[in-house]
Amino acid sequence: MKDKIQKQIKEALKNLGIHEDVSFSVEHPTDFKNGDYSANVAMVCAKQQKINPKELAEKIVLELKGLPKQGFGGIEKIEVAGPGFINFYLSREFFTESVKEILNKGEEWGKNSLLSGKKVMVEYTDPNPFKPFHIGHLMANAIGESISRVVEFSGAKTIRANYQGDVGPHVAKAIWGIIHSGEKMEGKNALWIGECYSLGATLYESLHPKGIEAKKEIDEINKKIYDKSDPKINEIYDWGRKETLDAFEEIYKILGTKFEYYFFESEMAPIGEEIVRANAPKVFSESDGAIVFHGENYDKKLHTRVFINSQGLPTYETKEIGLALTKFEKENPDISITTTAIEQGEYMKVVQKAISLIHPDLESKMKHVTHGMMRFADGKMSSRKGNVITGESLLRDSMDIVKEKMKDSKISEEEKTRISEIVGVSALKYSILRSSLGSDIIYDSEKSISFEGDSGPYLQYTSVRANSILNKAKDLNTEGKDEIPTEITDLEKMLYQFHEIVKYSYETLQPHHIATYLIELASSFNTFYGNTQILVDENKYMAYHLNLIKAFVQTMKNGLWLLGIEVPDRM
Repeated sequence: MKDKIQKQIKEALKNLGIHEDVSFSVEHPTDFKNGDYSANVAMVCAKQQKINPKELAEKIVLELKGLPKQGFGGIEKIEVAGPGFINFYLSREFFTESVKEILNKGEEWGKNSLLSGKKVMVEYTDPNPFKPFHIGHLMANAIGESISRVVEFSGAKTIRANYQGDVGPHVAKAIWGIIHSGEKMEGKNALWIGECYSLGATLYESLHPKGIEAKKEIDEINKKIYDKSDPKINEIYDWGRKETLDAFEEIYKILGTKFEYYFFESEMAPIGEEIVRANAPKVFSESDGAIVFHGENYDKKLHTRVFINSQGLPTYETKEIGLALTKFEKENPDISITTTAIEQGEYMKVVQKAISLIHPDLESKMKHVTHGMMRFADGKMSSRKGNVITGESLLRDSMDIVKEKMKDSKISEEEKTRISEIVGVSALKYSILRSSLGSDIIYDSEKSISFEGDSGPYLQYTSVRANSILNKAKDLNTEGKDEIPTEITDLEKMLYQFHEIVKYSYETLQPHHIATYLIELASSFNTFYGNTQILVDENKYMAYHLNLIKAFVQTMKNGLWLLGIEVPDRM
Protein backbone atom coordinates (compact mmCIF):
# COMPACT_ATOMS: atom_id res chain seq x y z
CA MET A 1 0.00 0.00 0.00
CA LYS A 2 2.85 2.38 0.84
CA ASP A 3 4.30 1.91 -2.66
CA LYS A 4 0.88 2.49 -4.22
CA ILE A 5 0.40 5.73 -2.30
CA GLN A 6 3.84 6.99 -3.32
CA LYS A 7 3.13 6.12 -6.95
CA GLN A 8 -0.22 7.94 -6.95
CA ILE A 9 1.29 11.01 -5.29
CA LYS A 10 3.94 11.17 -8.01
CA GLU A 11 1.20 10.95 -10.63
CA ALA A 12 -0.67 13.81 -8.94
CA LEU A 13 2.54 15.91 -8.83
CA LYS A 14 3.05 15.28 -12.54
CA ASN A 15 -0.48 16.52 -13.27
CA LEU A 16 0.28 19.65 -11.24
CA GLY A 17 3.45 20.30 -13.22
CA ILE A 18 5.74 19.42 -10.28
CA HIS A 19 8.78 17.20 -10.83
CA GLU A 20 7.60 13.74 -9.71
CA ASP A 21 11.11 12.59 -8.66
CA VAL A 22 11.00 14.84 -5.59
CA SER A 23 12.02 13.03 -2.39
CA PHE A 24 9.22 12.77 0.18
CA SER A 25 8.19 10.30 2.87
CA VAL A 26 5.06 8.22 3.42
CA GLU A 27 5.00 6.95 7.01
CA HIS A 28 2.61 5.57 9.61
CA PRO A 29 1.45 8.30 12.03
CA THR A 30 2.18 7.57 15.70
CA ASP A 31 -1.50 8.11 16.44
CA PHE A 32 -3.98 6.13 14.31
CA LYS A 33 -6.42 9.06 14.62
CA ASN A 34 -4.20 10.79 12.05
CA GLY A 35 -4.75 8.07 9.49
CA ASP A 36 -2.94 4.90 8.48
CA TYR A 37 -0.37 6.70 6.32
CA SER A 38 0.82 10.30 6.26
CA ALA A 39 2.81 12.06 3.52
CA ASN A 40 4.94 15.21 3.88
CA VAL A 41 5.10 15.84 0.13
CA ALA A 42 3.36 19.24 0.25
CA MET A 43 5.83 20.63 2.77
CA VAL A 44 8.75 19.31 0.72
CA CYS A 45 7.46 20.89 -2.52
CA ALA A 46 5.93 24.13 -1.15
CA LYS A 47 9.14 26.15 -1.08
CA GLN A 48 10.03 25.17 -4.64
CA GLN A 49 6.51 26.08 -5.82
CA LYS A 50 6.43 29.29 -3.73
CA ILE A 51 3.07 28.33 -2.27
CA ASN A 52 1.67 27.71 1.22
CA PRO A 53 2.17 23.98 2.15
CA LYS A 54 -1.43 23.54 3.26
CA GLU A 55 -2.73 25.08 0.06
CA LEU A 56 -0.48 22.82 -2.01
CA ALA A 57 -1.59 19.80 0.03
CA GLU A 58 -5.22 20.56 -0.80
CA LYS A 59 -4.37 20.76 -4.51
CA ILE A 60 -2.56 17.39 -4.33
CA VAL A 61 -5.53 15.82 -2.54
CA LEU A 62 -7.90 17.08 -5.26
CA GLU A 63 -5.66 15.50 -7.88
CA LEU A 64 -5.47 12.23 -5.93
CA LYS A 65 -9.26 12.06 -5.68
CA GLY A 66 -9.52 12.62 -9.40
CA LEU A 67 -7.11 9.82 -10.36
CA PRO A 68 -8.48 6.44 -11.53
CA LYS A 69 -9.00 4.11 -8.55
CA GLN A 70 -7.40 1.13 -10.33
CA GLY A 71 -4.34 0.10 -8.31
CA PHE A 72 -5.31 2.50 -5.55
CA GLY A 73 -8.14 0.60 -3.85
CA GLY A 74 -8.36 0.34 -0.12
CA ILE A 75 -8.27 4.10 0.57
CA GLU A 76 -11.46 5.31 2.22
CA LYS A 77 -10.53 8.91 2.97
CA ILE A 78 -7.75 11.44 2.25
CA GLU A 79 -7.41 14.55 4.41
CA VAL A 80 -5.10 17.52 4.84
CA ALA A 81 -3.92 18.03 8.43
CA GLY A 82 -1.67 20.37 10.39
CA PRO A 83 0.77 22.50 8.40
CA GLY A 84 0.25 20.42 5.24
CA PHE A 85 0.41 16.69 5.97
CA ILE A 86 -1.72 14.49 3.74
CA ASN A 87 -3.33 11.68 5.76
CA PHE A 88 -4.69 8.49 4.22
CA TYR A 89 -7.32 6.33 5.92
CA LEU A 90 -7.65 2.70 4.81
CA SER A 91 -11.06 1.10 4.33
CA ARG A 92 -12.76 -1.70 6.28
CA GLU A 93 -12.48 -3.86 3.14
CA PHE A 94 -8.71 -3.37 3.11
CA PHE A 95 -8.30 -4.69 6.65
CA THR A 96 -10.71 -7.57 6.09
CA GLU A 97 -8.74 -8.63 3.01
CA SER A 98 -5.46 -8.16 4.91
CA VAL A 99 -6.54 -10.72 7.53
CA LYS A 100 -7.43 -13.16 4.71
CA GLU A 101 -4.02 -12.58 3.12
CA ILE A 102 -2.21 -13.42 6.37
CA LEU A 103 -4.20 -16.63 6.80
CA ASN A 104 -3.64 -17.65 3.17
CA LYS A 105 0.12 -17.00 3.24
CA GLY A 106 0.74 -18.57 6.64
CA GLU A 107 4.49 -19.06 7.15
CA GLU A 108 5.12 -17.11 3.92
CA TRP A 109 3.44 -13.99 5.39
CA GLY A 110 5.88 -11.10 5.59
CA LYS A 111 8.29 -12.41 2.98
CA ASN A 112 9.48 -10.17 0.15
CA SER A 113 11.53 -10.55 -3.03
CA LEU A 114 14.14 -7.84 -2.43
CA LEU A 115 16.93 -10.43 -2.68
CA SER A 116 15.25 -12.91 -5.01
CA GLY A 117 17.90 -14.91 -6.89
CA LYS A 118 20.68 -13.50 -4.72
CA LYS A 119 23.16 -15.35 -2.53
CA VAL A 120 24.11 -13.79 0.81
CA MET A 121 26.76 -15.02 3.24
CA VAL A 122 26.42 -13.87 6.85
CA GLU A 123 29.40 -14.35 9.16
CA TYR A 124 28.76 -14.13 12.88
CA THR A 125 29.48 -15.40 16.42
CA ASP A 126 33.24 -15.98 15.81
CA PRO A 127 34.35 -17.42 19.18
CA ASN A 128 37.97 -18.42 19.69
CA PRO A 129 38.92 -21.98 20.66
CA PHE A 130 40.90 -22.08 23.94
CA LYS A 131 38.93 -19.08 25.26
CA PRO A 132 35.50 -18.87 26.92
CA PHE A 133 32.39 -18.19 24.81
CA HIS A 134 31.99 -14.63 26.05
CA ILE A 135 29.08 -12.18 26.06
CA GLY A 136 30.19 -10.55 22.81
CA HIS A 137 29.89 -13.91 21.04
CA LEU A 138 26.38 -14.31 22.43
CA MET A 139 25.43 -10.85 21.14
CA ALA A 140 26.99 -11.47 17.73
CA ASN A 141 25.15 -14.78 17.47
CA ALA A 142 21.74 -13.27 18.27
CA ILE A 143 22.26 -10.40 15.82
CA GLY A 144 23.84 -12.50 13.06
CA GLU A 145 21.19 -15.21 13.25
CA SER A 146 18.40 -12.63 13.11
CA ILE A 147 19.98 -10.85 10.13
CA SER A 148 20.40 -14.24 8.41
CA ARG A 149 16.69 -14.92 8.83
CA VAL A 150 15.67 -11.44 7.62
CA VAL A 151 17.87 -11.97 4.56
CA GLU A 152 16.25 -15.38 4.02
CA PHE A 153 12.77 -13.81 4.36
CA SER A 154 13.82 -11.33 1.67
CA GLY A 155 14.27 -14.09 -0.89
CA ALA A 156 18.01 -14.79 -0.72
CA LYS A 157 19.82 -18.08 -0.45
CA THR A 158 21.42 -17.53 2.96
CA ILE A 159 24.77 -19.06 3.91
CA ARG A 160 25.78 -18.90 7.57
CA ALA A 161 29.50 -18.74 8.36
CA ASN A 162 31.53 -18.80 11.56
CA TYR A 163 35.14 -17.57 11.72
CA GLN A 164 37.11 -18.92 14.66
CA GLY A 165 40.56 -17.94 15.92
CA ASP A 166 42.37 -21.23 16.41
CA VAL A 167 45.85 -19.67 16.25
CA GLY A 168 47.35 -16.58 17.81
CA PRO A 169 48.66 -15.37 21.18
CA HIS A 170 45.46 -16.40 23.01
CA VAL A 171 46.08 -20.05 22.09
CA ALA A 172 49.68 -19.83 23.29
CA LYS A 173 48.51 -18.31 26.60
CA ALA A 174 46.00 -21.14 27.11
CA ILE A 175 48.56 -23.85 26.28
CA TRP A 176 51.09 -22.23 28.62
CA GLY A 177 48.42 -22.26 31.34
CA ILE A 178 47.64 -25.93 30.68
CA ILE A 179 51.33 -26.89 30.87
CA HIS A 180 51.89 -24.90 34.08
CA SER A 181 48.65 -25.97 35.78
CA GLY A 182 50.31 -29.16 36.96
CA GLU A 183 47.15 -31.10 36.08
CA LYS A 184 46.44 -33.79 33.50
CA MET A 185 44.16 -32.97 30.57
CA GLU A 186 42.23 -36.20 30.89
CA GLY A 187 38.67 -35.55 32.07
CA LYS A 188 39.03 -31.77 31.78
CA ASN A 189 36.60 -29.57 29.84
CA ALA A 190 36.36 -26.25 28.00
CA LEU A 191 35.69 -24.38 31.26
CA TRP A 192 39.03 -25.55 32.65
CA ILE A 193 40.80 -24.57 29.41
CA GLY A 194 39.31 -21.09 29.82
CA GLU A 195 40.74 -20.91 33.35
CA CYS A 196 44.16 -21.91 32.01
CA TYR A 197 43.89 -19.17 29.40
CA SER A 198 43.11 -16.62 32.12
CA LEU A 199 46.22 -17.73 34.03
CA GLY A 200 48.45 -17.31 30.97
CA ALA A 201 46.83 -14.03 29.91
CA THR A 202 47.25 -12.50 33.39
CA LEU A 203 50.93 -13.38 33.65
CA TYR A 204 51.61 -12.26 30.06
CA GLU A 205 50.68 -8.70 31.05
CA SER A 206 52.55 -8.80 34.38
CA LEU A 207 55.79 -6.87 34.90
CA HIS A 208 56.81 -9.26 37.70
CA PRO A 209 59.92 -11.36 36.86
CA LYS A 210 57.69 -14.44 36.73
CA GLY A 211 55.45 -12.63 34.26
CA ILE A 212 58.36 -11.51 32.09
CA GLU A 213 59.61 -15.10 31.95
CA ALA A 214 56.09 -16.37 31.15
CA LYS A 215 55.80 -13.85 28.31
CA LYS A 216 58.99 -15.20 26.69
CA GLU A 217 57.71 -18.77 26.99
CA ILE A 218 54.28 -17.86 25.60
CA ASP A 219 55.83 -16.04 22.61
CA GLU A 220 57.93 -19.13 21.94
CA ILE A 221 54.86 -21.39 22.15
CA ASN A 222 53.07 -19.07 19.71
CA LYS A 223 55.81 -19.62 17.09
CA LYS A 224 55.71 -23.39 17.65
CA ILE A 225 51.94 -23.43 17.11
CA TYR A 226 52.40 -21.82 13.71
CA ASP A 227 55.22 -24.08 12.52
CA LYS A 228 53.92 -27.22 14.35
CA SER A 229 57.47 -28.04 15.47
CA ASP A 230 56.78 -29.36 18.99
CA PRO A 231 54.95 -32.74 19.34
CA LYS A 232 53.86 -32.04 22.96
CA ILE A 233 52.40 -28.64 22.08
CA ASN A 234 50.74 -30.17 19.00
CA GLU A 235 49.08 -32.78 21.24
CA ILE A 236 47.76 -30.16 23.68
CA TYR A 237 46.65 -27.97 20.78
CA ASP A 238 44.68 -30.73 19.04
CA TRP A 239 42.96 -31.75 22.30
CA GLY A 240 42.13 -28.21 23.43
CA ARG A 241 40.87 -27.16 19.99
CA LYS A 242 38.48 -30.11 19.75
CA GLU A 243 37.28 -29.75 23.36
CA THR A 244 36.35 -26.08 22.99
CA LEU A 245 34.84 -26.43 19.51
CA ASP A 246 32.63 -29.27 20.77
CA ALA A 247 31.53 -27.06 23.68
CA PHE A 248 30.65 -24.26 21.24
CA GLU A 249 28.47 -26.68 19.26
CA GLU A 250 26.39 -27.37 22.37
CA ILE A 251 25.78 -23.63 22.74
CA TYR A 252 24.85 -23.24 19.04
CA LYS A 253 22.31 -26.05 19.46
CA ILE A 254 20.62 -24.20 22.36
CA LEU A 255 20.66 -20.92 20.41
CA GLY A 256 19.15 -22.53 17.29
CA THR A 257 22.03 -21.83 14.92
CA LYS A 258 23.48 -24.13 12.25
CA PHE A 259 26.46 -22.99 10.22
CA GLU A 260 27.25 -24.04 6.67
CA TYR A 261 30.87 -22.90 6.92
CA TYR A 262 33.47 -22.89 9.67
CA PHE A 263 36.49 -20.82 8.75
CA PHE A 264 39.64 -20.89 10.91
CA GLU A 265 42.47 -18.40 11.33
CA SER A 266 45.03 -21.21 10.90
CA GLU A 267 43.70 -21.76 7.36
CA MET A 268 43.20 -18.10 6.48
CA ALA A 269 46.64 -16.94 7.67
CA PRO A 270 48.74 -18.45 4.80
CA ILE A 271 46.14 -17.41 2.21
CA GLY A 272 46.12 -13.84 3.49
CA GLU A 273 49.89 -13.68 3.80
CA GLU A 274 50.36 -14.76 0.19
CA ILE A 275 47.89 -12.08 -0.98
CA VAL A 276 49.54 -9.33 1.10
CA ARG A 277 53.07 -10.19 -0.05
CA ALA A 278 51.91 -10.43 -3.68
CA ASN A 279 50.45 -6.91 -3.44
CA ALA A 280 53.49 -5.22 -1.88
CA PRO A 281 54.58 -2.57 -2.69
CA LYS A 282 51.55 -1.87 -4.94
CA VAL A 283 49.02 -1.80 -2.04
CA PHE A 284 51.09 -2.58 1.06
CA SER A 285 54.46 -1.16 2.05
CA GLU A 286 57.37 -2.06 4.32
CA SER A 287 57.90 -0.21 7.60
CA ASP A 288 60.51 -1.12 10.23
CA GLY A 289 60.62 -4.74 9.12
CA ALA A 290 56.84 -5.06 9.01
CA ILE A 291 54.36 -4.84 6.12
CA VAL A 292 51.66 -2.20 6.63
CA PHE A 293 48.75 -0.57 4.85
CA HIS A 294 48.45 3.24 4.98
CA GLY A 295 44.67 3.66 4.97
CA GLU A 296 44.90 7.43 5.43
CA ASN A 297 46.45 7.70 1.94
CA TYR A 298 43.06 6.72 0.51
CA ASP A 299 40.65 8.16 3.08
CA LYS A 300 41.49 10.66 5.83
CA LYS A 301 39.12 8.82 8.16
CA LEU A 302 41.24 5.66 7.94
CA HIS A 303 44.57 4.86 9.60
CA THR A 304 47.66 2.66 9.23
CA ARG A 305 47.44 -1.02 10.18
CA VAL A 306 50.15 -3.71 10.39
CA PHE A 307 49.40 -6.75 8.21
CA ILE A 308 52.62 -8.75 8.73
CA ASN A 309 54.56 -7.98 11.90
CA SER A 310 58.33 -7.58 12.27
CA GLN A 311 58.59 -11.26 13.27
CA GLY A 312 57.17 -12.20 9.87
CA LEU A 313 53.84 -13.41 11.31
CA PRO A 314 50.49 -12.47 9.72
CA THR A 315 48.22 -10.30 11.88
CA TYR A 316 44.43 -10.40 12.26
CA GLU A 317 44.18 -7.96 9.35
CA THR A 318 45.95 -10.35 6.98
CA LYS A 319 43.79 -13.25 8.12
CA GLU A 320 40.70 -11.10 7.43
CA ILE A 321 41.88 -10.58 3.86
CA GLY A 322 42.37 -14.33 3.46
CA LEU A 323 38.90 -14.90 4.91
CA ALA A 324 37.13 -12.35 2.73
CA LEU A 325 38.63 -13.64 -0.50
CA THR A 326 38.06 -17.27 0.51
CA LYS A 327 34.36 -16.51 1.03
CA PHE A 328 34.05 -15.10 -2.48
CA GLU A 329 36.14 -17.92 -3.96
CA LYS A 330 34.01 -20.66 -2.35
CA GLU A 331 30.51 -19.22 -2.76
CA ASN A 332 30.83 -15.94 -4.70
CA PRO A 333 28.01 -14.32 -2.71
CA ASP A 334 26.24 -11.24 -4.06
CA ILE A 335 26.55 -9.78 -0.56
CA SER A 336 28.92 -10.72 2.27
CA ILE A 337 27.81 -9.49 5.72
CA THR A 338 30.14 -9.62 8.72
CA THR A 339 29.00 -9.05 12.32
CA THR A 340 31.51 -7.91 14.97
CA ALA A 341 31.79 -5.78 18.08
CA ILE A 342 31.77 -2.02 17.49
CA GLU A 343 35.43 -1.64 18.53
CA GLN A 344 36.40 -3.54 15.38
CA GLY A 345 34.52 -1.10 13.17
CA GLU A 346 37.43 1.19 12.25
CA TYR A 347 39.84 -1.72 11.83
CA MET A 348 37.42 -3.47 9.45
CA LYS A 349 37.11 -0.29 7.35
CA VAL A 350 40.87 -0.36 6.78
CA VAL A 351 40.81 -4.06 5.85
CA GLN A 352 37.92 -3.57 3.42
CA LYS A 353 39.66 -0.60 1.78
CA ALA A 354 42.77 -2.74 1.24
CA ILE A 355 40.63 -5.52 -0.27
CA SER A 356 38.88 -3.02 -2.57
CA LEU A 357 42.26 -1.95 -4.01
CA ILE A 358 43.11 -5.58 -4.79
CA HIS A 359 39.60 -6.50 -5.98
CA PRO A 360 37.59 -3.34 -6.81
CA ASP A 361 34.60 -5.51 -7.80
CA LEU A 362 34.15 -6.67 -4.20
CA GLU A 363 33.90 -3.26 -2.51
CA SER A 364 30.13 -2.87 -2.92
CA LYS A 365 29.50 -6.49 -1.92
CA MET A 366 30.99 -6.24 1.59
CA LYS A 367 28.84 -5.04 4.49
CA HIS A 368 29.90 -4.76 8.13
CA VAL A 369 27.43 -4.76 11.04
CA THR A 370 28.58 -3.88 14.57
CA HIS A 371 27.10 -4.31 18.04
CA GLY A 372 27.76 -2.46 21.28
CA MET A 373 28.65 -3.72 24.76
CA MET A 374 26.42 -5.41 27.31
CA ARG A 375 26.34 -3.85 30.75
CA PHE A 376 24.52 -5.16 33.79
CA ALA A 377 21.80 -3.28 35.63
CA ASP A 378 23.00 -4.59 39.01
CA GLY A 379 26.65 -3.85 38.22
CA LYS A 380 27.68 -7.44 38.99
CA MET A 381 30.23 -9.11 36.74
CA SER A 382 29.85 -12.64 38.09
CA SER A 383 27.41 -15.44 37.31
CA ARG A 384 24.98 -16.99 39.77
CA LYS A 385 27.65 -19.57 40.62
CA GLY A 386 30.20 -16.86 41.40
CA ASN A 387 32.24 -17.25 38.22
CA VAL A 388 33.12 -14.39 35.88
CA ILE A 389 30.20 -13.94 33.49
CA THR A 390 30.66 -15.58 30.10
CA GLY A 391 28.13 -15.85 27.29
CA GLU A 392 27.48 -19.46 28.23
CA SER A 393 27.02 -18.75 31.98
CA LEU A 394 24.64 -15.88 31.17
CA LEU A 395 22.60 -18.22 28.98
CA ARG A 396 22.54 -20.94 31.65
CA ASP A 397 21.61 -18.40 34.36
CA SER A 398 18.68 -17.14 32.29
CA MET A 399 17.40 -20.70 31.81
CA ASP A 400 17.85 -21.47 35.52
CA ILE A 401 15.86 -18.38 36.59
CA VAL A 402 12.97 -19.42 34.35
CA LYS A 403 13.08 -22.98 35.71
CA GLU A 404 12.99 -21.66 39.29
CA LYS A 405 9.84 -19.70 38.50
CA MET A 406 8.26 -22.95 37.27
CA LYS A 407 9.18 -25.04 40.33
CA ASP A 408 5.56 -25.29 41.54
CA SER A 409 4.23 -26.22 38.12
CA LYS A 410 2.77 -29.73 37.82
CA ILE A 411 4.29 -30.42 34.40
CA SER A 412 7.11 -32.96 34.03
CA GLU A 413 10.75 -32.07 34.73
CA GLU A 414 11.55 -32.80 31.09
CA GLU A 415 8.98 -30.26 29.91
CA LYS A 416 10.13 -27.73 32.52
CA THR A 417 13.66 -28.06 31.16
CA ARG A 418 12.47 -27.64 27.58
CA ILE A 419 10.31 -24.58 28.37
CA SER A 420 13.04 -22.99 30.50
CA GLU A 421 15.45 -23.36 27.58
CA ILE A 422 13.04 -21.78 25.06
CA VAL A 423 12.04 -18.93 27.40
CA GLY A 424 15.56 -18.38 28.76
CA VAL A 425 16.96 -18.04 25.24
CA SER A 426 14.17 -15.65 24.26
CA ALA A 427 14.85 -13.45 27.30
CA LEU A 428 18.47 -12.99 26.27
CA LYS A 429 17.94 -12.72 22.53
CA TYR A 430 15.20 -10.13 22.87
CA SER A 431 17.29 -8.10 25.35
CA ILE A 432 20.02 -7.97 22.70
CA LEU A 433 17.82 -7.39 19.65
CA ARG A 434 15.49 -4.76 21.09
CA SER A 435 18.23 -2.08 20.85
CA SER A 436 19.54 -0.54 17.65
CA LEU A 437 22.85 -2.03 16.54
CA GLY A 438 25.93 -0.27 17.84
CA SER A 439 24.28 0.92 21.04
CA ASP A 440 25.19 -0.54 24.43
CA ILE A 441 22.70 -2.82 26.19
CA ILE A 442 21.73 -2.65 29.85
CA TYR A 443 20.81 -6.19 30.81
CA ASP A 444 18.48 -6.78 33.75
CA SER A 445 17.98 -10.51 34.35
CA GLU A 446 14.68 -10.09 36.22
CA LYS A 447 13.12 -7.68 33.70
CA SER A 448 14.31 -9.83 30.80
CA ILE A 449 12.18 -12.78 31.93
CA SER A 450 9.11 -10.75 32.92
CA PHE A 451 5.80 -11.82 31.39
CA GLU A 452 4.76 -8.18 31.34
CA GLY A 453 6.22 -5.31 29.35
CA ASP A 454 9.20 -5.13 27.05
CA SER A 455 10.60 -8.68 27.04
CA GLY A 456 10.90 -11.84 24.96
CA PRO A 457 8.88 -13.95 27.43
CA TYR A 458 6.07 -11.34 27.26
CA LEU A 459 5.87 -11.89 23.50
CA GLN A 460 5.89 -15.67 23.95
CA TYR A 461 3.27 -15.52 26.70
CA THR A 462 0.99 -13.33 24.59
CA SER A 463 1.29 -15.79 21.69
CA VAL A 464 0.52 -18.75 23.95
CA ARG A 465 -2.45 -16.85 25.42
CA ALA A 466 -3.85 -16.14 21.93
CA ASN A 467 -3.36 -19.78 20.95
CA SER A 468 -5.30 -20.90 24.02
CA ILE A 469 -8.33 -18.90 22.81
CA LEU A 470 -8.19 -20.68 19.46
CA ASN A 471 -7.93 -24.07 21.22
CA LYS A 472 -11.02 -23.27 23.32
CA ALA A 473 -12.90 -22.28 20.16
CA LYS A 474 -12.19 -25.48 18.21
CA ASP A 475 -15.52 -27.11 19.01
CA LEU A 476 -17.62 -23.93 18.88
CA ASN A 477 -20.17 -23.43 16.11
CA THR A 478 -19.66 -20.04 14.47
CA GLU A 479 -22.53 -20.45 12.00
CA GLY A 480 -24.51 -17.21 11.89
CA LYS A 481 -21.73 -15.40 13.71
CA ASP A 482 -19.79 -14.36 10.60
CA GLU A 483 -20.64 -10.67 10.31
CA ILE A 484 -17.79 -8.20 9.75
CA PRO A 485 -17.58 -5.41 12.34
CA THR A 486 -17.68 -1.84 11.05
CA GLU A 487 -15.20 -0.66 13.68
CA ILE A 488 -11.52 -1.18 12.84
CA THR A 489 -9.33 -2.18 15.78
CA ASP A 490 -5.74 -1.10 16.44
CA LEU A 491 -4.80 -4.78 16.16
CA GLU A 492 -5.89 -4.79 12.51
CA LYS A 493 -4.05 -1.51 11.93
CA MET A 494 -0.85 -3.13 13.26
CA LEU A 495 -1.05 -6.54 11.57
CA TYR A 496 -0.78 -5.46 7.92
CA GLN A 497 2.39 -3.44 8.68
CA PHE A 498 4.48 -6.57 9.29
CA HIS A 499 5.45 -6.92 5.63
CA GLU A 500 6.81 -3.35 5.59
CA ILE A 501 8.72 -3.86 8.85
CA VAL A 502 10.52 -6.94 7.53
CA LYS A 503 11.49 -5.09 4.36
CA TYR A 504 12.76 -2.08 6.31
CA SER A 505 14.73 -4.34 8.69
CA TYR A 506 16.65 -5.75 5.74
CA GLU A 507 17.21 -2.36 4.10
CA THR A 508 18.72 -1.02 7.35
CA LEU A 509 20.15 -4.38 8.60
CA GLN A 510 18.52 -3.55 11.95
CA PRO A 511 16.50 -6.38 13.59
CA HIS A 512 15.36 -4.07 16.40
CA HIS A 513 12.61 -2.73 14.11
CA ILE A 514 10.99 -6.19 14.24
CA ALA A 515 11.39 -6.41 18.03
CA THR A 516 9.77 -2.99 18.52
CA TYR A 517 6.93 -3.85 16.13
CA LEU A 518 6.17 -7.14 17.92
CA ILE A 519 5.90 -5.41 21.29
CA GLU A 520 3.42 -2.91 19.85
CA LEU A 521 1.53 -5.71 18.12
CA ALA A 522 1.31 -7.76 21.33
CA SER A 523 0.07 -4.70 23.21
CA SER A 524 -2.65 -4.08 20.60
CA PHE A 525 -3.75 -7.73 20.88
CA ASN A 526 -4.00 -7.55 24.67
CA THR A 527 -6.07 -4.36 24.39
CA PHE A 528 -8.35 -6.03 21.83
CA TYR A 529 -8.72 -9.14 24.00
CA GLY A 530 -9.39 -7.05 27.11
CA ASN A 531 -12.11 -5.02 25.38
CA THR A 532 -13.81 -7.79 23.41
CA GLN A 533 -15.98 -10.72 24.47
CA ILE A 534 -15.04 -13.28 21.87
CA LEU A 535 -16.25 -16.75 22.90
CA VAL A 536 -19.76 -15.73 23.87
CA ASP A 537 -22.91 -16.82 22.06
CA GLU A 538 -24.11 -13.27 21.39
CA ASN A 539 -20.89 -12.32 19.55
CA LYS A 540 -22.10 -12.04 15.95
CA TYR A 541 -18.50 -11.27 14.82
CA MET A 542 -17.02 -14.44 16.37
CA ALA A 543 -15.79 -15.99 13.11
CA TYR A 544 -14.00 -12.79 12.10
CA HIS A 545 -12.57 -12.27 15.59
CA LEU A 546 -11.16 -15.81 15.59
CA ASN A 547 -9.61 -15.27 12.16
CA LEU A 548 -8.13 -12.02 13.46
CA ILE A 549 -6.56 -13.92 16.37
CA LYS A 550 -5.24 -16.59 13.95
CA ALA A 551 -3.67 -13.80 11.89
CA PHE A 552 -2.10 -12.37 15.05
CA VAL A 553 -0.69 -15.75 16.11
CA GLN A 554 0.79 -16.31 12.63
CA THR A 555 2.35 -12.84 12.52
CA MET A 556 3.86 -13.27 16.00
CA LYS A 557 5.22 -16.69 15.06
CA ASN A 558 6.82 -15.36 11.87
CA GLY A 559 8.16 -12.27 13.62
CA LEU A 560 9.61 -14.19 16.55
CA TRP A 561 11.21 -16.65 14.13
CA LEU A 562 12.99 -13.69 12.54
CA LEU A 563 14.42 -12.88 15.98
CA GLY A 564 15.49 -16.50 16.47
CA ILE A 565 12.84 -17.02 19.16
CA GLU A 566 10.62 -20.09 19.42
CA VAL A 567 7.09 -20.08 20.87
CA PRO A 568 6.47 -22.87 23.45
CA ASP A 569 3.18 -24.78 23.48
CA ARG A 570 2.45 -23.51 26.99
CA MET A 571 3.96 -21.33 29.69
